[in-house]
Amino acid sequence: MRKLIIFMAMATILAVSSCGKKQPSATGTETVKTFIEQPTVEKITKALTDSLGEASVFRIERGVKQVAALWRESDGTSADFEKFCKDNFVADDAALETLYKKLERNFEIFRGYFHKMDVLLKEPIQITGPEIEPVDMMFGSYDASAHLDDDFFNNKIAFLTALNFPFYSLKEKTDKGATWSRRDWAYARMGDRFTTRIPADIILKASQTLTEADAYISDYNIFMGKLQNPEGKFLFPADMKLLSHWNLRDELKSNYTGENGLEKQKMIYSVMKHIIDQSIPQQVINKNEYVWNPLINKIYKDGKEAAVTPEPDTRYSVLLDNFHVMKSIDAYSPNFPTFISRAFEGGMEIPQEDVERLFTQFVSSPQVKEVAAYISKQLGRPLEPFDIWYNGFKSRGGVPEEQLTAMTSKKYPNPKAFEADMMNILVKLGWEKEKANSIASLITVDPARGSGHAWGAEMRNDVARLRTRIGENGMDYKGYNIAVHEFGHNVEQTVTMNDVDYYMLQGVPNTAFTEAVAFLFQKRDLELLGMPNADPNKDYMMALDNFWSCYEIMGVSLVDMKVWKWMYENPEATPAQLKDAVISAAKEVWNQYYAGIMGGKDEPILAIYSHMIDNPLYLSNYPMGHLIEFQVEQQVKGKPLAAEFDRMYTQGRLIPQQWMKGAVGSEISIEPTLNAAAEALKALK
Repeated sequence: MRKLIIFMAMATILAVSSCGKKQPSATGTETVKTFIEQPTVEKITKALTDSLGEASVFRIERGVKQVAALWRESDGTSADFEKFCKDNFVADDAALETLYKKLERNFEIFRGYFHKMDVLLKEPIQITGPEIEPVDMMFGSYDASAHLDDDFFNNKIAFLTALNFPFYSLKEKTDKGATWSRRDWAYARMGDRFTTRIPADIILKASQTLTEADAYISDYNIFMGKLQNPEGKFLFPADMKLLSHWNLRDELKSNYTGENGLEKQKMIYSVMKHIIDQSIPQQVINKNEYVWNPLINKIYKDGKEAAVTPEPDTRYSVLLDNFHVMKSIDAYSPNFPTFISRAFEGGMEIPQEDVERLFTQFVSSPQVKEVAAYISKQLGRPLEPFDIWYNGFKSRGGVPEEQLTAMTSKKYPNPKAFEADMMNILVKLGWEKEKANSIASLITVDPARGSGHAWGAEMRNDVARLRTRIGENGMDYKGYNIAVHEFGHNVEQTVTMNDVDYYMLQGVPNTAFTEAVAFLFQKRDLELLGMPNADPNKDYMMALDNFWSCYEIMGVSLVDMKVWKWMYENPEATPAQLKDAVISAAKEVWNQYYAGIMGGKDEPILAIYSHMIDNPLYLSNYPMGHLIEFQVEQQVKGKPLAAEFDRMYTQGRLIPQQWMKGAVGSEISIEPTLNAAAEALKALK
């Protein structure tokens, strides 16, 4: 579902300071004058150009400017700065390539081993085991690499890199990238390495804040066997324990069939609304001591009603803490001066405005009303707000979920059983046995406290982690479906780490591209169980499923973007004020794009997503992933999936639109998904 939050959030911090300009301080109310003055920059630029010739002028101008923007008085005098630039600028092409290779090798060593430390320190708070103790949080939120960039500036490695490898803006990468060689792209990614100089204490604070947010969400369970309806009946199994929001959502999806399905769905939705507005009793969060009727929000113990103590806006306090720590970085990132710009233009490498425009065009499309009418007809009733999670497009060949769970729990009684089967899964998807074994050998499976996640390695030949939730009775079908999704992430992480030609190009353009792989794997889950889908309409159903998934998560993403804009406009807000703003944003998006389709007014359901709380501005990667996955799925249709996957994903971390052109021949677009939905409806009618 996600890579490590702190890495995702911090990796988006890309910025280049401007020479000779004043920069805001960490408080945002003061300015700090750049130490190296513009005349010094011009003097050194001219001297190097005169000495080395016009062929190097671009790199000289940009490199000197970059170093000047990062240089502080503590780094040395203006004369020291001048000497450093003259002594360390590399003009010769062969010498520059040698420098690149040495930097790349050593950065991989640092990044890889610090990552391994982080994995081990976080195990007690991410893997099932004894109750989390305060000392576990202290170690788990500690970032051993927080001072690394400070050290690289102090020993001048950061300056050496910035001097010789230019940073290119997104526009420059877009304009120039199509003509770049693989080495040019690797050099450009090296130029992304040192563009900010964030104090270590802020990095440590970010790590601590985001780890605490992750722990809050990962340990937010509802004991469903304690939920009671107005007639006093318990609708869910006594031992059912569901994580918010993922497991609640998946349980809601599973109840489109079976006894009391609609009543169960309404009860789950009621639970969600109490979480959103924080009227949920504190006594029922991760505890099973009280019976709870969520429809009237009353709790009982030993048959007697007890006083409700609502959760004290903790959800929004956590979100606010995320905002404050991300905002504290703004002062050190003048090219991307807000976390919003860092997350989109810097991290996703697609401007936020473009993403928002793409999503609003999609959710406003005429196909939405047509698909909704089809769903309503299938259900035989008007749509309810929670039908944004309608699950009827996923054909299981008529096999009830209980039967699928019986199969998966027997096949995978524990995490190691799934790990042992990963090579076979890859062979079924088209990989040769030797390559499948090579990939699987670099992935390990752990039991997760939360819903699960995939955590890739940061150096070649290290293992990726698949964290998944498995109950005492083995892996149920929902857990299996999620595990296959996470395995897709791990395969991408392993291939793009070990098979891409340059370490600085390892990975994918942004996390939407790894979500696309995960969706490709996930939709083949029954096939991997030996139950190929023989439905002649399966392609149409898959198109509608992808369409409806986009419609659901795009609305959530629009809320997420609205909330972050509101926080920047109201930086002094309290958790209670933020709660009202989030609910207001959710209702606004609902009323504009959903109420006329799904029914209901002022519904808050789009604010339930846990990633909004524990993974800042990640949500837009899901709908982008759906769009990318659909285009990739069209590309691999009729071809060996493994071969096409290797061809596309070994491109590495280019910018998104260039990657897509290389993979499928066109840029990211909503049109293929919209057209396929229209075609599917026509065929199914």
